Amino acid sequence: MQAFKPFYIARLPRILFGRGRLNEAPALIAGYGRKAMLVTGKQSFFGTQRWQRFIDDLAGQGVEWRHCIVSGEPSPQLIDDMVDQFRNEHIEVVVAIGGGSVLDAAKAIAGLLPSGGSVMDYLEGVGRNKTYRGPSTPFIAVPTTAGTGSEATKNSVLSVQGPQGFKKSFRDECLVPEYAILDPDLLASCSPALIAADGMDALTQLMESYVSAKANPFTDALAWSGMQAVKAGFFAAWRGVEPEAGEGRAAMAYAALLSGITLAQVGLGSVHGLASPLGAFFPIPHGVVCGTLVAVATDVNIRAMQAREAANPALAKYAAVGRLLTGQNELDDQSARDALIALLADWSDRLQLDPLSVYGIAETDFPHIVANARGSSMQTNPIVLTDEEIGEILRKRL
Repeated sequence: MQAFKPFYIARLPRILFGRGRLNEAPALIAGYGRKAMLVTGKQSFFGTQRWQRFIDDLAGQGVEWRHCIVSGEPSPQLIDDMVDQFRNEHIEVVVAIGGGSVLDAAKAIAGLLPSGGSVMDYLEGVGRNKTYRGPSTPFIAVPTTAGTGSEATKNSVLSVQGPQGFKKSFRDECLVPEYAILDPDLLASCSPALIAADGMDALTQLMESYVSAKANPFTDALAWSGMQAVKAGFFAAWRGVEPEAGEGRAAMAYAALLSGITLAQVGLGSVHGLASPLGAFFPIPHGVVCGTLVAVATDVNIRAMQAREAANPALAKYAAVGRLLTGQNELDDQSARDALIALLADWSDRLQLDPLSVYGIAETDFPHIVANARGSSMQTNPIVLTDEEIGEILRKRL
């Protein structure tokens, strides 16, 4: 019988999942008040026919709205500017319709609208270490991509890019969305390149939470279900050939949601530990970091555990994932782990995910990257990696 150790499950949003569920959003929004702030990206939803229909439906519900566009990864300055601009507008609900950056920005804006102040008061690791006490403005998250899972987390990831930049979280359970509305039809506007990068982000989050040092039976079940969905739908969504693409988009929306739930509960691993400094110091998209590093990082983790922690339960878990994703259930554990690494490398190649050097990263940058890679994600990696092992992950994908 499995031993059940104590674990804690943080707050989750109420979840509406399914094609067409966006149509239910205006009535939900009206339930929170008559003045909404809409946060979108520049293209994925804003300006489309669905946008016009959405704001018409809001008007039909008697809801006034203000609009904020988020382009690229949000910075603390953007959050502070938006809070200052809308603080006295008496916003009763914040609604984000967009990718992970849009959701992260809206989450932070919602958190600060009631009290004002700077997000730098609360940003972990680089902020002023003040304790956030809320309340947050009610927040509804509607993802138009399938990658970060931000619709299910308490994290708002903000960044300043450059040699001395950072990528850190404003994090509190008050920031968890009231509702996460997942309408897979919204993913139809995603390019194959975006599907590829976001899908590898979701898969990496599912794998890393599955082998996390804090993993528990609850999160394992969700991560496993998410990885099954990735296997079933990822490449159908990427190829974009209907009707299979529609089912693929639904599978990936589901997988990304579960990846957000599991990462919020038990943390991530070495890929995301490296993604923070890489994304801060260089103009490399987060999903590309995940997709280009995950095979090598998995290999380094496995070899480190075999050398120093042969009884680590993550070794058996990696083997199980290898059998799941390859469909080769007859493989022994070592063969399954080898097959997993080969499959992940093959997926990165097929999806044409660029190596690090394309983004201006050189071996001379490794010490600076490694020195800044030991944040919260690296702390839940299934084994503590040495600086040399972290450097090896970078070197093999340069």
